[in-house]
Amino acid sequence: MMQVRRAIFGVWRNAFLFLGYMLTMLFAANVMAVNASTEETSLSGQQRGEYLVRVGNCLGCHTAKGGQPFAGGYRLSTSFGTFVTPNITPDKETGIGLWSEEDFWKAMHEGKSRDGRLLYPAFPYTDYTKVTREDASLIFAYLQSIPAVSQVNPSHEIRFPYNYRPLLYIWRTLFFKQGVYEPDQSRSAKWNRGAYLVQGLGHCNACHIARNVLGASQDETMAGGQIMGSNWYAPSLTSRREAGGMDWTIEEIVALLSSGVSRRAMMSGPMATVVRQSLQYLSQDDARAMAIYLKSLPESNNVQPEVNYPPMPDNVRRYLAQGEKIYVKYCQDCHGISGQGAPGIYPALADNRSVIMVIPTNVIRTVLNGGYPPTTRANSRPYGMPPFQQVIRDEEVAQVVSFIRNAWGNHGSLVSAVDVGQSREGSH
Repeated sequence: MMQVRRAIFGVWRNAFLFLGYMLTMLFAANVMAVNASTEETSLSGQQRGEYLVRVGNCLGCHTAKGGQPFAGGYRLSTSFGTFVTPNITPDKETGIGLWSEEDFWKAMHEGKSRDGRLLYPAFPYTDYTKVTREDASLIFAYLQSIPAVSQVNPSHEIRFPYNYRPLLYIWRTLFFKQGVYEPDQSRSAKWNRGAYLVQGLGHCNACHIARNVLGASQDETMAGGQIMGSNWYAPSLTSRREAGGMDWTIEEIVALLSSGVSRRAMMSGPMATVVRQSLQYLSQDDARAMAIYLKSLPESNNVQPEVNYPPMPDNVRRYLAQGEKIYVKYCQDCHGISGQGAPGIYPALADNRSVIMVIPTNVIRTVLNGGYPPTTRANSRPYGMPPFQQVIRDEEVAQVVSFIRNAWGNHGSLVSAVDVGQSREGSH
């Protein structure tokens, strides 16, 4: 009997040990998926740091137009004033050459400078707080390895009372949640890796989210919002009427992230810059992980119902007829008589989500400034659209945009010359 009991005890002990081992391995797999992709772990430490810097697009903000890489001086205009990005090269006088790894970690994770001052959330530490200590250390090591640039940048130009730094203590209490990304154990390793990149280092929330009057994000759903410092609208990633990917394939999302173009869409404006500077360098594993996460985002509840549109009044018909004449003269050769475009070359305008979004800012700015997909390794010679702001008047821009938003089955609000004038504001 004693031998039987021992045998049964041994079976149960082994079963519990095996179960504990499997749970440990599952947790470790998820953590590793957050920390590094399979392709990334094959790189040296410095190469991994460089890769992470590119994923976070540090170059984009910490480089002034025509300036030295990472030397700062980029001006970010907001409703609170103008923020100027700092020099993050290892120069000891004007950069972060005297910073320690701990100093850098506090900036990323806690939003605090080397001297303990609270940083303004124009630096997206509200997202970077989710980055792991290991990744932050790799980023710091890489930045310490690049050439030092001696460059003194101007101070911020922040309006009163926002220039009173102690107010940041109140802001942080209300809106800042500190903490490294915690893997969702009910999700796959790839999903968690994608969530870590999107929510943390990729800081997608910095643009694709509405903000309140104090500049804080109103929710965490990436439901779209005005891009800070730029008169562009970052479309919702949770609405199929804007930029949601719930009805896209993983491959289509990967293609758009990696090359800036896909069968169904193309990147332009600020997002084209993000693809060129950052997302095109994603490993295949990470691009797929981000696509898996983005496709899984729950669809927002503000989906507009189908509407039966009444017949257009005669004055509206005349207005759109003027827009059609402009379209035939300047647009039809590339985008087609029926707005069908040319796949992979010129985007279709019929049933194009970016054309018929409720907020028409992006399509107006594209007509004014031109539409340029990013130059990437996967699309080294993209086709572009020239700017028309020097060719046609604001009223004509309004007419042609209104026509495009209401032709070939499209239904969108009319655009006025006042809308066009307002869309000209902003330098990006």
